[in-house]
Amino acid sequence: MSKRFYLTTAIDYVNGQPHLGHAYEKIITDVMARARRSMGEQVFFLTGVDEHGQKVQQTAQAEGRTPQDYCEGLAEVWRQFASRLELSHDDFVRTSEPRHQEAVQAILRKLWAAGHFYKDQYSGFYSTKEETFLTEKDRRADGTFDPIYGPVTELVEENYYFRLGAHQEWLIGHIEAHPEFIYPEIRRNEVLGFLRHHKLEDLCVTRPAARLSWGIPVPFDPAYVTYVWFDALSNYVTVPAALGDPLVSRALAGHGALPAPGSLELWPADVQVIGKDILKFHAVYWPIMLRAMELPLPRQLVVHGWWQKEGQKMSKSTGNIVDPLAVVGEWGVDAFRYYVVRELDVGPDGNWTDSGFAARYQAVLANGLGNLVNRSLSMLKRYRQGIVPPAGSDLAGEADAAVRQTIAHLRASEIQSALLRIEGLMVRANQYVDQTAPFKLAKDPAQAGRLDGVLYCLAETCRVLAVLLWPFLPGTASRIYRQLGLAETPDRFAAAGWGGLPSGHRIGDPAPLFPRKDQPG
Repeated sequence: MSKRFYLTTAIDYVNGQPHLGHAYEKIITDVMARARRSMGEQVFFLTGVDEHGQKVQQTAQAEGRTPQDYCEGLAEVWRQFASRLELSHDDFVRTSEPRHQEAVQAILRKLWAAGHFYKDQYSGFYSTKEETFLTEKDRRADGTFDPIYGPVTELVEENYYFRLGAHQEWLIGHIEAHPEFIYPEIRRNEVLGFLRHHKLEDLCVTRPAARLSWGIPVPFDPAYVTYVWFDALSNYVTVPAALGDPLVSRALAGHGALPAPGSLELWPADVQVIGKDILKFHAVYWPIMLRAMELPLPRQLVVHGWWQKEGQKMSKSTGNIVDPLAVVGEWGVDAFRYYVVRELDVGPDGNWTDSGFAARYQAVLANGLGNLVNRSLSMLKRYRQGIVPPAGSDLAGEADAAVRQTIAHLRASEIQSALLRIEGLMVRANQYVDQTAPFKLAKDPAQAGRLDGVLYCLAETCRVLAVLLWPFLPGTASRIYRQLGLAETPDRFAAAGWGGLPSGHRIGDPAPLFPRKDQPG
């Protein structure tokens, strides 16, 4: 048995529409997953949806439907969203699924038996919109609460609480000892600052079923359901549990009717990709939950920023939004995937501009990559009847360096830097066309050998680019291979070594990869 490289996105709350931030998170995770497959690793990529909570229950009731029925259609919207983005995920979790519910209840039983929970009365304020309790500390100077919380009501009720305080110093120590655990460093420092200057309050992990019935029943007290965040965070181990992951199965053994340990080794997660708005849940609550379960922590949390549009916060009410599927419909999925990775490094916030998208499409995809492939293969067709000439090596060293550096960036979760390095090779190849002027060499029979070498270098660089681009632009990479007359898929970095295009091979027909557009979309 060998462990798979296990990646997750956050699961998305069904009671909303997919937006640019969701698309970005899924695409960068998909790039990481495809990159690891290209490195020859076995990969398991999990995404999905979070279906429980009061907002879903209230909306379903308002429409005269059961919450489960209401979620069926919404879950399908998110499945289709993942499909349109051409994600290569291996599983799609829904928190209403029996496999998830059974594993969550096993976790609850284990933590209850170990004394991690206690029951107490809460008196204070509650935000239904954010599904969270508030205290006097959350009030603003004028006594009101921030509008992000929506209507806030006073509440007195009993619930079960998870003891967090006992884990605080341990968690600080873990983050300090494992600087790679939270990436980028600014988010690691944010978490350490919070933990060093705030005493952790115990986490309320239930809601009374009388108030909220749409949730996972608490197995040791059916008068309660599980708090939606405890439920949602657990998905990262409940899917491995349902698939018989040995580590998770052993940890939860005796606490539920779960599958016996099998051969699929997933846990611990290697990379968990999240947005900065849910950092505390993943960098504080989640590690403590795992420690209580007696499971190792994820190896890395990759925390991305938010998107603005045209320098302003996105807002449905003002119409200042980006509809990912509309962009995909007009420009193609690979153009969308390229722009979000190229425009926003993992960590900082980003700014989408329609003009910037159109400009990058034209300059890099149409005039850069598309033009390079088209003219390289067209010249090979024109001057050598589409037959690959003897190998040349002018660009071999630069191509091999690009391969090494791209892989190094991808191993370090530096996906924007990896894409920039690939662009560098593309730019160099276009310069090479201008410097060698094949159309001039073709006029001089004495330069036939030199022309052979130039044409080979261009065609082979296109092939290497296809291999490097596959994690980012899988459809485009495959089309380049088809135009080169290659039947396989360019999904292994081992194939990126110089000289893979054999002399005497007949290429296919060149066709535009990214048709030029006169007007921005």
